[in-house]
Amino acid sequence: MKAAADMKAAGKTLCVFVLLTITEVTRTAGESNGDQSAVGMEEREMCTEYKRASVTVGNSSVLICSPKPNMTMATWKINPKAGGPCSLGYRADQNKTDRTNCSESINWKFRPDQDPTLEIRQAGRAHEGNYTCEVVVAEGNFHMSYYLTVLVPPRLTLYCDDQGNPVCEAAAGKPAAQISWVPENNSTPKEEGHDDGTVTVLSKFTAYSTNVTTCIVSHLAGNWSKSIACRPSKSTIFNRYVYIILCFLSIITFMAVFYYFKLHRDRLCHKTKPPETAPTHSPQDDTMEVEPYTTYVQKENVIYNSVSDLTVGQNLLQGLSPAT
Repeated sequence: MKAAADMKAAGKTLCVFVLLTITEVTRTAGESNGDQSAVGMEEREMCTEYKRASVTVGNSSVLICSPKPNMTMATWKINPKAGGPCSLGYRADQNKTDRTNCSESINWKFRPDQDPTLEIRQAGRAHEGNYTCEVVVAEGNFHMSYYLTVLVPPRLTLYCDDQGNPVCEAAAGKPAAQISWVPENNSTPKEEGHDDGTVTVLSKFTAYSTNVTTCIVSHLAGNWSKSIACRPSKSTIFNRYVYIILCFLSIITFMAVFYYFKLHRDRLCHKTKPPETAPTHSPQDDTMEVEPYTTYVQKENVIYNSVSDLTVGQNLLQGLSPAT
């Protein structure tokens, strides 16, 4: 009985192990199929190219969309900056094209079943934006995306201002133009933006020159140049002479004031110098000088008087002696 129970338990354990193995194999196979499917979808959607294109306003632009063998569908999706989106489509199974909200200036360059390239005639500022071509084949979908920039060339104007300086203006260009001078000049140009996205650039030739001056305008749409010879006006010449005279007078005035203060300072120094005085001799000093001599004389006198008194006394004694 015990052996039969052990075999029954072992059988149950084996069944559970087999079921778990089958479940794990099934799950792994499902994940593998899912990964392959995801990789396939990713490969189908990764065929995308991005490019930039530009066109000068008024000219035509061609955006290439390479055809694929056995193409079943081709579509252009357009999202301009101004206005709403539009699209052009072609279906090979119906051999049919359609257009949605696109103007007549946007159309196929060739037959779409042979080459789905797009053409934009007489491009304007409203045509600037994103253009995406999608080609569908059995292997997947292929995308080609463009960002189209519409260039606006500036209007070049060169003139002399009231001071006789050449002024160069590149008006309403997109993007902003660059201005340079011949001969070279270090003037800083000024830019002014407009609501339509264009920019006006103004540059003044500040260096004095009586020769011919040339302004060169560089832009993505092209390069232009103009030359002019400006003469300084009479008021400018007068102001220049007045300025030179005033500078000369200012220098002379400064030097005169400098020497005046220097001379005046020397006189003040002489006036304020204290006079030389002889050393003072105090009576006390005389007394101090005479006092030792006076003391000596007094001592001599005392000694002399003492000797005299002694001599008189001796004489008196000698005179009195015989009488006794």
